[in-house]
Amino acid sequence: MKTVLVIPDGVADEPQPQLNNRTPLQAANVPHMDAVAECGQVGRTDNVPASMPSGSDVGTMSLFGYDTLKFHTGRAPIEAAAQGIELADGDWAVRCNLVTVLDDVMVSFTAEQFPNDAGRELISLLQKDQCGDSHWKYHAGVSYRNLLLYRARGTAAPFTAETSSTPPHDITDQPIADYLPQGPGADQLLALMNRSRELFADAAPNVARRAADQLPATQTWLWGLGRRPALEPFVDRYGKRGAVITAVDLLRGMGRLIGWDVVEVDGATGYLDTDYAAKGRAAIETLKRDDVDFLVVHVEATDEASHEGDTAAKLAAVENIDRHIVGPVHDWLKSQGDYRLLVCPDHPTFLRTRTHSHGYCPFAMCGTGIEVNSPSTYDEVAASNSDLVFDEGHRLMGYFLNY
Repeated sequence: MKTVLVIPDGVADEPQPQLNNRTPLQAANVPHMDAVAECGQVGRTDNVPASMPSGSDVGTMSLFGYDTLKFHTGRAPIEAAAQGIELADGDWAVRCNLVTVLDDVMVSFTAEQFPNDAGRELISLLQKDQCGDSHWKYHAGVSYRNLLLYRARGTAAPFTAETSSTPPHDITDQPIADYLPQGPGADQLLALMNRSRELFADAAPNVARRAADQLPATQTWLWGLGRRPALEPFVDRYGKRGAVITAVDLLRGMGRLIGWDVVEVDGATGYLDTDYAAKGRAAIETLKRDDVDFLVVHVEATDEASHEGDTAAKLAAVENIDRHIVGPVHDWLKSQGDYRLLVCPDHPTFLRTRTHSHGYCPFAMCGTGIEVNSPSTYDEVAASNSDLVFDEGHRLMGYFLNY
């Protein structure tokens, strides 16, 4: 039996005044998601424990059926796995954003979607500056998303589980002073961030950006640090051979850590301009493979729209997911016989705050052996009226797979 999880990242939201006090899911035209609800079950799940920061690293680990209070160590080591970077005992990975901070305010956590080539040039500049230190190593990623590694090399790392950091997307338009790294080793992170400001001030990519009236990357922002998590393979845990379609390193890394195949799709960007139809086609082609029982299709666009506070873009993104992914994939699954389909975000991302939030996410599931529990729409209100509730989100996967 083929099983599919579609993740419209961060789609869960609050009622919006500009949408006549409806949530984006209520206001959007999503007939295919509503069809999943109508022929199956709607409920709600809390994927992010209150004691942990809300983000896709926690939310997706929980959604994939792993107790984050037991397994989660940090966001950066998951992204390191996406790049094929091995972390030895004692090593730490740190997420390294290229950001724009002006007058000590976080103006842009992406440095206005900093270009890949320009970003690599800045990361190379940082690495040359640190080449005499055997512990630190920068790795260029995509756009503003990069990594910094601390290689222990037999020594004790300066960090502990008490070292804290704040995601830059949580503090857009806010002063940064209260959100700098804290705890053991924080002084080293702050020193590196301060050094990046010096190196970036007159760096060629930033000079060119300013001349073109574009935002420069004024510094790095270091956060999400952690060690490699010890995750049981998904096939051992749930008896399903998995694959994941995503344009985001975090999901690629999660997939690799639990033994899934990572399917790359041309035109998938991890942003609002992603090729939804290409993802839908790739999903069906992947499901035809004999070595794939379980497929995750992740779309970041809904989350990005919330981070930008763009209501229209969030509506468009979820409608595109519905039209080009949920609809075609559900039709194909029904044509094959036994199947199960689940639609669920990893966490709420509010347009009002432009950041991730704690709280319940609505889900809809249907397929073989799943009884109907009445709701005919997929949205937060329908989910809040359902008796199907998972206060510990990692338990949803076992229920969905009937494992």
